[in-house]
Amino acid sequence: MRQQLEQMQKDALAALAGVTTEEQLQALKVRFLGKKGELTSIMKGIGALSSDERPVIGQVVNSVRDCLEESFATCAATLKASLKKAKLQNERIDVTLPGRRSPRGTKHPVTLVVEEICDIFSGLGFLVAEGPEIELDYYNFEALNFPKDHPARDMQDTFFVQDNLLLRTHTSPVQIRTMLQQQPPVRIIAPGTVYRCDYDATHSPMFHQIEGLMVDKGITFGDLKGILTIFTNQMFGNDIGVRLRPSFFPFTEPSAEVDIACVICRGKGCRVCKNSGWLEILGAGMVDPEVFRHVGYDAEKVNGFAFGMGIERVAMLKYGINDMRLLFENDVRFLSQF
Repeated sequence: MRQQLEQMQKDALAALAGVTTEEQLQALKVRFLGKKGELTSIMKGIGALSSDERPVIGQVVNSVRDCLEESFATCAATLKASLKKAKLQNERIDVTLPGRRSPRGTKHPVTLVVEEICDIFSGLGFLVAEGPEIELDYYNFEALNFPKDHPARDMQDTFFVQDNLLLRTHTSPVQIRTMLQQQPPVRIIAPGTVYRCDYDATHSPMFHQIEGLMVDKGITFGDLKGILTIFTNQMFGNDIGVRLRPSFFPFTEPSAEVDIACVICRGKGCRVCKNSGWLEILGAGMVDPEVFRHVGYDAEKVNGFAFGMGIERVAMLKYGINDMRLLFENDVRFLSQF
């Protein structure tokens, strides 16, 4: 049995000399010192020895076990140090290398257009006003001269939350709320998100509008055209022509559609403008006296004008975007251009 123990010790030390990984070391430890290992198997034969031989073999067993456990511990420490050194060598950082730049985000084209429009009208003395996106029917329709049975309500496919509660279809309710809170003069613009049941290449169920209102004594249709001409010239260039066409909106009278000379062909005629040389950009008109009645203004003493435009529409014209859905798909390749 002494010979068996000495041979097992030699085999174990020889095997340890060739260990290169922690997995190999663990496998050898189980093989020689595990519960079912070689040392345990040899020790099972101690019971068959004489009483004189047992203490002697017991000392040999303890000596072999201590030797192997120490050798395994030494090998484990050597392996750990070696692996750490290799890891430091392979994963070291060269501080002389240039840093990696993090990609920088850019503002969304809709945000850029909103900020530019607000800057232009702020320079003309308009204040920015805001209101809730979930709106009462009264502010969204009735106070804007849309009675319950008015056919003009069909012009806007509305998302209703409850009977008298809806997702606003335009930012005009902000005009009503502002006039109810203050007396003339009023000069505001109201940017914000609006909602309608519509979706195609040029329409989205959620989009952005910016509307303007100016109320004071002696306001004329000429003031409206002058303000909008200044706006379009600053937004698209001084050589952009402006024209107004008669139209209908329940809350303005007279009403007009406002066109600008095509930003692509500069009024010469092309596919974008359907060879007309003009592109529709917004709606406008003089505030209907019935609207003033709802907010307690005296239509005999004051008058004013209102206008509204789709931000996505302006962005598409300004940046040459041919599909509104690109503005909502969050494609980084598209957004990075701005």
